[in-house]
Amino acid sequence: MSHTHPATPLATWLKLLGTAFFWGGTWIAGRVAVREVTPLAAASWRFFVAALVLGLLVVAREGLPRWSRREWLLLAALGASGIFLYNICFLYGLQRIEAGRGALVVALTPAAVAAADWLFFGAPMSRLRATGILLAMLGCLVVVTHGDPLRLFAGEVGRGEWLIMGCVVLWAAYTFIGRRAAQTLSPLAMTFGASLTGWVMLTIAAAVDGSLLALDGAGWQGISSIVFLGLFGTVIGFTWYSEAVERLGATRASAFINLVPLFAVLLGALLLDERVGPAAIIGGVIAVAGVTLTNRATPQARRVAARAAHTPEKTA
Repeated sequence: MSHTHPATPLATWLKLLGTAFFWGGTWIAGRVAVREVTPLAAASWRFFVAALVLGLLVVAREGLPRWSRREWLLLAALGASGIFLYNICFLYGLQRIEAGRGALVVALTPAAVAAADWLFFGAPMSRLRATGILLAMLGCLVVVTHGDPLRLFAGEVGRGEWLIMGCVVLWAAYTFIGRRAAQTLSPLAMTFGASLTGWVMLTIAAAVDGSLLALDGAGWQGISSIVFLGLFGTVIGFTWYSEAVERLGATRASAFINLVPLFAVLLGALLLDERVGPAAIIGGVIAVAGVTLTNRATPQARRVAARAAHTPEKTA
């Protein structure tokens, strides 16, 4: 039976890389969107698009959902943490701080997930993996601060930074709630349920706020940014990430979030015509090396991780 889980397929790593790329793009799309519509309206329409597409996919592949009360509660918790509250922190934070700085703060997520996984769920944490996480975070720091990490501490921590730090806590919560939900739900169904419940919460908030239908100032850039956030940032990104957590475990999958700031900076350079200096290249190499190191494990560590993952995480 131990041979049912051979080496992780290359497709899983490529999907995680693609997820990091799309999520890097969400920082730019988010900033463009909130220039033209309010954060609540942008988030509500984003998850309307996502829930619509995901719902069609779920019905086509799995039939009409018949979720139990426990599953609905888990999906509501996923919607509240990873959709509703996360997007409030994400988009209101992007109104106050630049995308690169925000993406850097989110690079703390793998450390938060790994620490919580070790502390609360007894997941193995080797020195090699811990070193890799720190190295990847250092690489992201070098990229986003243009080689001068002291820039991060030059000013006071403002409301924007605290909001983006809230994203770290909320994404860690989403990851572990998702692991529980994955016992009975497919990654696709789980992403749809979270998007649906989160969209309902966001829509109610935007309606109360009075901004849900206030789209007069939205041009093609704002609309296309919202569509990108819905399709690539949510439908594809969330589904691939959920699949990876199911196959690799929360700590190893979340390590790829370290690449999000790197892609955010590179995409910003391409789309906003910013110059990529040597610091970005050096930091990118360090970040990739750190993610690679984090996902390297000795055969013994793999067996320990597989045994730990088999209990709460695996279904089939």
